[in-house]
Amino acid sequence: MKNIIVPIDFSGQSEYALEVAATMAKKNKATIYAIHMLELNEAIISSGESVHPQHTVFLIKLAEKRFTEFLEKPFLKDIEVVPIIKHFKVFKEVGEVAEECNADLIVMGSHGTEGLKEIFVGSNTEKVVRNSDVPVLVIKSKFENFDPQQMIFACDLKEENIHAFQRAMAIAEFMSCELKLVYVNTPGDDFLSTTEIQEKIETFCKITGHDVLIAIHNDYSVENGVLNFAKEVDADIIGIPTHGRKGLSHFFMGSIGEDVANHAVLPVLTFKI
Repeated sequence: MKNIIVPIDFSGQSEYALEVAATMAKKNKATIYAIHMLELNEAIISSGESVHPQHTVFLIKLAEKRFTEFLEKPFLKDIEVVPIIKHFKVFKEVGEVAEECNADLIVMGSHGTEGLKEIFVGSNTEKVVRNSDVPVLVIKSKFENFDPQQMIFACDLKEENIHAFQRAMAIAEFMSCELKLVYVNTPGDDFLSTTEIQEKIETFCKITGHDVLIAIHNDYSVENGVLNFAKEVDADIIGIPTHGRKGLSHFFMGSIGEDVANHAVLPVLTFKI
């Protein structure tokens, strides 16, 4: 893991994410790309009136000063930090920067959202999770020394999850933490018998080439199952794939990965499939 992106909005949560990224960067001498999104109105940016370009330059200079001051953290000492300021299409540009920098991971702070705000607005982190092809680590609290010992990875053992699982294994190895894979069995149409689950486990292990221990957790919903299993085994981090659904598909079907990232207290690592 050589390149880590951390979106910065000057909040306490983005500082928590930056400190976690710093701990990870020190382990492998990685570079942190700290990115601040200056959300300027497109009309101001593209206007030919002289006052608008001057105003834009002023806002950028002001952001640069505040950004420089924000990055003067003791925990960033001896770490290569590249500050980047972008404007306007916030969530698209995070993905563009990740691609340009050949990023291995995005570490992002989040408050989490719920209720009507979650349905109609969502959080910036949720939108990055939905759009990013790069794994996203969601941080909600302060870690002075981020050193997870155990990560769970929850999935339905379908073939589409294999690449996400392999990336989860690579990151777990990088963090030197144990990885436990869990299948959440729920009532209703998705319920599987013990025999059916064992067949899925055998097929999954055969395809991946890894004879991993897969736990089976029964619960009323996948989200609750993931959160409850994490608590049961005292996990430090939750890994989960997400389809990154958009538009009406997201509104009607939702995304378990995004829901877990929103509601979990633990750090959540998402992988787009």
